Amino acid sequence: MRKILAYPLTCLYYLFFGLSLLVFHPIQWFCFNVLGYKALKNSVDILQFFLMRCLNCLGTWHTFINPYKLDTSQPVIIVSNHQSMADIPPLMWYFRKHHVKFVSKKELGKGIPSVSYNLRHGGSALIDRKNPRQAIVAIRKFADYIETTNRAAVIFPEGTRSRDGKPKHFQTKGLETLIKYIPSAVIVPVTINNSWKNLRYGKFPMGIGNHLTFEAHKPVKPSDFETQELLLAHIENTIKNSIKL
Repeated sequence: MRKILAYPLTCLYYLFFGLSLLVFHPIQWFCFNVLGYKALKNSVDILQFFLMRCLNCLGTWHTFINPYKLDTSQPVIIVSNHQSMADIPPLMWYFRKHHVKFVSKKELGKGIPSVSYNLRHGGSALIDRKNPRQAIVAIRKFADYIETTNRAAVIFPEGTRSRDGKPKHFQTKGLETLIKYIPSAVIVPVTINNSWKNLRYGKFPMGIGNHLTFEAHKPVKPSDFETQELLLAHIENTIKNSIKL
């Protein structure tokens, strides 16, 4: 019965999701080209709010847990596990005061209304996962941008989404580059739970009635640890220890 109900709700979700992307694409273009970055950023924030509401059509709701106050006058590195594309809008919305930017695969930089435009013009990094040299150069340039502007960089060290919620081994080269070239950043580990359940049946129908949780853990600094290996292990263990399967 649950899966049968998922079919009409998924159609409703895709209708509103697609409309949101199509409507906000020209809005972003106008904001960026006529009004500037601040207007673009505000339009992107509003889009994330609407994309979260689209998920409500599936009976999905979000909880964000963050008992720690973050200073907007310093750069932030947000490190998270990755379960589905539904991870993106809540991270952007709940951390919106920090101007969230992503390290993303280059394929997402074209062909997706609103999403591709923001990735190309909003300050994110597009990397070629098949070209490590290009990826590191792009991440270093991105890190310099985050350090200079005191904004937030999001990176998913797993490299790809978990299909069943089980965390993959962290590939830390990109994270190490961010830490090295954003020396004044605080690092916020974030654990995402249940996002993968939206795709439990695949893309059609989508899973329904899921409670997505986003838990921000205590911020840390590289200076808190004797070695980078201890820092990276702490980040990975902190995130994975709160994943609920």
